[in-house]
Amino acid sequence: MKILDGRKASDYLISQIRSEVDVNKINCDKNFSDLLKKSFENYDNDCSINHETGCYIEWLKQDEFCEKIKNDKSFRKEWLLKNSYSVGPPKMGIILVGNNPASETYVKAKLKACKESGFSEDLIRFGDDVTEEELIDKIKEINKDESFDGVIVQLPLPKHINQNNIINSISPDKDIDGFHPYNFGKMSLGQKSFRPATAYGICKLIEYYKIETKGKHCVVIGRSNIVGKPISIMLSNDFNVGNSTVTLTHIETPRELLLQQTRMADIIIVAVGIKDFLTEDMVKEGAVVIDVGINRLEDGRIVGDVDYQNVSSKCSWITPVPGGVGPMTIAALMMNTLTSWKIKNKI
Repeated sequence: MKILDGRKASDYLISQIRSEVDVNKINCDKNFSDLLKKSFENYDNDCSINHETGCYIEWLKQDEFCEKIKNDKSFRKEWLLKNSYSVGPPKMGIILVGNNPASETYVKAKLKACKESGFSEDLIRFGDDVTEEELIDKIKEINKDESFDGVIVQLPLPKHINQNNIINSISPDKDIDGFHPYNFGKMSLGQKSFRPATAYGICKLIEYYKIETKGKHCVVIGRSNIVGKPISIMLSNDFNVGNSTVTLTHIETPRELLLQQTRMADIIIVAVGIKDFLTEDMVKEGAVVIDVGINRLEDGRIVGDVDYQNVSSKCSWITPVPGGVGPMTIAALMMNTLTSWKIKNKI
């Protein structure tokens, strides 16, 4: 049995994100043509441009300059800096309603990941008594604010707020959780989109540990819009991690049918929120088991949906809880935010 260590995979992804942010913060085309135009004012193509870099001056004809700034990244970077042109880091907006202890913990982890990724962030708090209209107004404000590359609303929300209305009010261009119908629909069709973060994180975890999915039988237990539905679609799609034969089950699936499917499964992904739901007798030897469940016990411990102690001995790979899927969900949020930032800045 080997551990699918989400912390290790997440640390790797976030280090890659940080490197990409550092490299690209000034390497973009936004308003670039205007900057060039300003530099070329009062010049024609026969005139030379004085380009000063450090301790030397280089004279280039306009067409030569354009060619060099297009193809020479170090030249381009120096010139952009010389002209006081810069692009800020990716920025994530996080909306937190109330003071649910679990939500506070999740948000704290996301803020930490933003810092590690080189992102800026804005935590926006509301009390439990916030109205749905007030919340939607704030989201619309963020939608219009070009400084934000993505926004998430920490779930769950108070009962008087319709969660679907909140999700649908987020601009698809800033929907880094991947819950908006526009992004979910594109994902279902196999098109590029912001993918639901937990499902995307699971795929990146599978990819990091080089687990084969093509032609494998995958059983998903749980049909939520956050995990079960999207991961079943993504693993069956023609993605880099995909091309599986997927069976989607849930807690209402008859016990005999569920046992029949899980005992044949090469990969089992369980997300039902019930402690020890997946037991040893449901798993074949050598299966890969991914536990998305989070259950808080009275003594404060967090456990998943899998009877880890007994199931792990039969697995080829298994995720721990905590430390498995959770960190990968946050890494996926960072990846979606990075993608939004790159699109906005034409990187």
